Amino acid sequence: MTDNYNDDEVIDQEEKKQEKFCFLCRRPESKAGPMIELPNNIHICTDCMQKSFNSMNQQFNDGKFNYADLMNMPNVSMIDLSSFQNPGQQPQKIHKKKKEEKAEKPVLDLKNIPAPHKIKETLDQYVIGQEKAKKVMSVAVYNHYKRVATDTMDEIEIEKSNMLMIGPTGCGKTYLVKTLAKLLDVPLAIADATSLTEAGYIGDDIESVVSKLLAAADNDVERAEHGIIFIDEIDKIAKKKNTNQRDVSGEAVQQGMLKLLEGSEVEVPVGANSKNAMVPLVTVNTRNILFICGGAFPDLENIIKERLNKQASIGFYADLKDKYDHDPHLLQKVTVEDIRSFGMIPEFIGRLPIIFTLDGLSEDMLVKILKEPKNAILKQYQKLLALDEVKLEFEEGALHAIAAKALEKDTGARALRAILEEYMLDIMYEIPKDDNIGEVVITREYIEGNGGPKVQLRGQERIEKR
Repeated sequence: MTDNYNDDEVIDQEEKKQEKFCFLCRRPESKAGPMIELPNNIHICTDCMQKSFNSMNQQFNDGKFNYADLMNMPNVSMIDLSSFQNPGQQPQKIHKKKKEEKAEKPVLDLKNIPAPHKIKETLDQYVIGQEKAKKVMSVAVYNHYKRVATDTMDEIEIEKSNMLMIGPTGCGKTYLVKTLAKLLDVPLAIADATSLTEAGYIGDDIESVVSKLLAAADNDVERAEHGIIFIDEIDKIAKKKNTNQRDVSGEAVQQGMLKLLEGSEVEVPVGANSKNAMVPLVTVNTRNILFICGGAFPDLENIIKERLNKQASIGFYADLKDKYDHDPHLLQKVTVEDIRSFGMIPEFIGRLPIIFTLDGLSEDMLVKILKEPKNAILKQYQKLLALDEVKLEFEEGALHAIAAKALEKDTGARALRAILEEYMLDIMYEIPKDDNIGEVVITREYIEGNGGPKVQLRGQERIEKR
């Protein structure tokens, strides 16, 4: 008797781990209710089925739907409602994810939030330079998640610390946010502002950025409400100047994002970028979602120069007009008025209280980016060749030559990979041919086109390859 009882208990536990999911909205039976079973082991929840009927009825009433066409369509059969009412039929078995076991734990614990100096130490391992930006982000994120974890402090409500980061292309804006989200173990959604349009126009709705975050959190609303949304290319939604047409992807998007940034309850489609009759909606509160906006703002330097020249161009002690032309830290002098002149509306800027800039990369910084971060590009190539039992070394002069070429391209750290791919192509192609090669040294002469890399055979002295 005892053995039979234990076997029944194991079967019951196994049944609990298995559940039917809706074919359309992917919600489990525990959330959506009883499922309607269709041929080929397809299950549909009553909500999705009702929406389908409503859509068909609407087309019947409008006279646009021909019932005969439905009957002649291939692979369409009528619903067997008797199977829905028959409890004895075997349901479709789909295993639940074990992630639900972790749902009982609190999403955020104040003790588990790393202090600002620890956040910055981790960022230092991956991002070279940008000391002020890393410090500002560390403090802002720490304060934000303290606010989320405590919810309130004695009737004093702490406001959100949304951020706006300004920096030239390839200086590490997106990389900083990715590293930050990985460190905090929170869901991250990276959206591109260029695809956003006003509601009703072709393109992504503004709520689609929250929909991406929900997807990153595995459709867990509570976890998504504590995530980070990074909106890249935010400068591309600036107000268009000298246009008489409706600005559906500029000022209108800024206005549509105001409530989203501040904190409001929005209805978000699950598993889609736009709302329609067949997609279920969930309500997400953006009050505790941290928004980080980033952009290159390419003409902002000219706006800053113009303002500074106006301030210092009158009187005997006036500065020369070209004083700020070669200032590498010109972006650090940015003000809210400059961003407004660029085309961002005041209400939008007001909801991004923390504004900071990232410096353009110098040659020395590019050399450090090549070799110092945990996943530096050179370390990646060295690991690839180590799999072929070949040691790869770079002379210091070669690194500076690569950095100088990258500066000429003016695309920041992204240029480093492109240049290295070009010079490493022949080496990566030739090395697997010869098992005798033990070490390869990349020289400055090879990068500048005046020589070749130094190759050392196993057990022999290093020779130069011509």
